[in-house]
Amino acid sequence: MSASSLQQQYHQQKQDIPHLKSILVDNSLTFAEKAISIKNVEARNKKSKVISATGDIVVVDVDLAMAQDSTGPLAIRSLDEMGIDKLHDPSKVLLIIDHTFPAADEKVANLHALIRDFVSRHNCLLVEGSISHQYILEYLATPGMMILGADSHTCQAGCVSAFACGIGSTEIAAVWATGQLWLRVPETIKINLSGILNKGVFARDLILDYIGKVGEDGANYKSLEWKFSKENVRKQFSMDSRACISNASMECGAKISVFPVDEITRNYLNQNPRIGNGNLEKIEIQSGDSARYIDEFEIECNNIEPQVSGPDNVDKVHSVDELGNLEIDQAFIGSSTNGRIEDLEIAARILKSRKVHNNTRCVVTPASVRVYEEAIKRGYVEIYLESGAVFTNATCGACVGTHLGALGENEICVSSSSRNFVGRMGALSSKVYLASPATVAASAIEGKIADPRRYM
Repeated sequence: MSASSLQQQYHQQKQDIPHLKSILVDNSLTFAEKAISIKNVEARNKKSKVISATGDIVVVDVDLAMAQDSTGPLAIRSLDEMGIDKLHDPSKVLLIIDHTFPAADEKVANLHALIRDFVSRHNCLLVEGSISHQYILEYLATPGMMILGADSHTCQAGCVSAFACGIGSTEIAAVWATGQLWLRVPETIKINLSGILNKGVFARDLILDYIGKVGEDGANYKSLEWKFSKENVRKQFSMDSRACISNASMECGAKISVFPVDEITRNYLNQNPRIGNGNLEKIEIQSGDSARYIDEFEIECNNIEPQVSGPDNVDKVHSVDELGNLEIDQAFIGSSTNGRIEDLEIAARILKSRKVHNNTRCVVTPASVRVYEEAIKRGYVEIYLESGAVFTNATCGACVGTHLGALGENEICVSSSSRNFVGRMGALSSKVYLASPATVAASAIEGKIADPRRYM
């Protein structure tokens, strides 16, 4: 971001400080109500004291607008059709080539060329390889930021308490052109976490368990607010774990999925400095003690077992024992949901000094270039290769069924990827079961869906 843009934004925030403070201390508001009230264009332009309440339709200022190589070309064409040849603010526009990187065929290569040309003409940010959501987490997202992405799992940035959600390609084009978009303030579900996860049970098991209970539309256009009952409960959820939960919340329809700012958030941001537009002032938004929730859930972490979802529907959730002995053709560890260094460490620990089953392929794909480099430094890649697994470059890859592990007819895969819709990872007749990286690694060893607790 240019110095002039930063200065202008600083003065805007300075003018809004009294109203900003009144919103932040309002005990009657949810996270979503506070976040949208802060970004409300009407309030900023008219310097009014309007508060955005649940159900309101509000035009908001957007801090970051992202599209990837699947959705970006349509957004670019939409801009062309509208006759718009200038972006509102190129510093707030991010293009990511991640779904199929490097290009798997000529058609995809041409789409990548279209994106690179657009970035060159408009001087916006381009990233290649790293999955969009992971890159945003590593370098850009800050508490209170308004992040809209032409990808449904953009909600991952809620793990650092940003208002982050997915929108359509034509909508992202409108944001690129105007810097704004309308949103309806979502109703909020409060989820209280208590207890300690047992050995072999991880964040992915927790969110699968929740999705299984509420269904694939159980949080449709809702805001999920995750809360911790005690300090020891909070400490067990690292930033990687929170990112997994926020990301996978899309699979029950959530609009946003947010964790409160705490010591873990601040330490992560301090250890991973923000770049460019990510240098926005951090606004720590905490929901009010008397905020109104449409529903409230209690989850006792100690009661959760390793979970497996599928096939064909994310909310078709089973305990690992129910699906034990189901033979598999492939095990995939990766994706924006579970391709972070914490996930790769767990898989490496299980695969160390063991071999992938003769009848099973195991593919490991890091979520970003940074994760890729860290896995090499820590020696995980050597462990994977010695076990017989394949370690790929950072990309979405097998998760979207375009390359680096696509499934053939009637093949069965257990995967740590984001979803398991029919044909998601390849042939329409293939079947995908979702699980934590630990369960996937254990299954790779046995050639069938297996309980990771035997290897922990």
